[in-house]
Amino acid sequence: MAKSVDFSVFSVLVTGSHRGIGLGLVNRFLELPCPPKWVFATTLDLEGEDNKELKELTCKHPNLVVLQLDVTKLESIQAAVKEVQKCVGQSGLTLLINNAGLLVGNELERETAKEMMRVYSVNTIGPLQMSQACLPLLKMAARRSPCQGLSASKAAIINISSISGSIELMERWDILQIVAYRCSKAALNMITKCQSLDYSAHGILCIAFHPGRVRTYQQNVSGEISVEESTRGIVSVLSMLSDKDNGTFVDWLGRRIPW
Repeated sequence: MAKSVDFSVFSVLVTGSHRGIGLGLVNRFLELPCPPKWVFATTLDLEGEDNKELKELTCKHPNLVVLQLDVTKLESIQAAVKEVQKCVGQSGLTLLINNAGLLVGNELERETAKEMMRVYSVNTIGPLQMSQACLPLLKMAARRSPCQGLSASKAAIINISSISGSIELMERWDILQIVAYRCSKAALNMITKCQSLDYSAHGILCIAFHPGRVRTYQQNVSGEISVEESTRGIVSVLSMLSDKDNGTFVDWLGRRIPW
């Protein structure tokens, strides 16, 4: 597998990046030998206690900009994108990583309309509206890029999905049904496919990623991987994406996942 050191982008925006996979991705981009000129991290609450590590990173990396963002509110999305535009100017936004998400849901018999709508607003509608708002900046980056074909170094939308959204696999259904979450990610996969068919004409690559079953607590659970392992894998795969990968669903190691 190609190493992430071969990867360079002008700018990247990662939603939901105050912790977990989002924060890990921000760290990976900042650690690149040739880091982006602009790394945009987002958080729901700029003054929240969860932002301690992000704040420490901003002191060390002048290319890191932390933005307030609620992906369920269009006015918040528009305000954040306006700040991004002020920084990147005519160079546009190279890479949008729609990572913000809710991992919640109930068993099938107990799932509710309220929970379904809450999860969809973050996991499905959020990435759709973020992508729509960033589209002019992504088009700008694609037009100005010297790269031929599609690539994450030119312009790309990366939707962080989940293997739980695979209708064919229905992974771990007997252990964890989380219906709202599964449905929201399956819908996000469809959005990704639609984006890939429409946005490729503008030079923008679109792909859905399963980041792996990432360890969120200290104890080791069989089959889980660390945030660092997941995000290093994602960035490495990003560095290798091309036209043939547009509109696909892959994991952190680049392996194809059935829809």
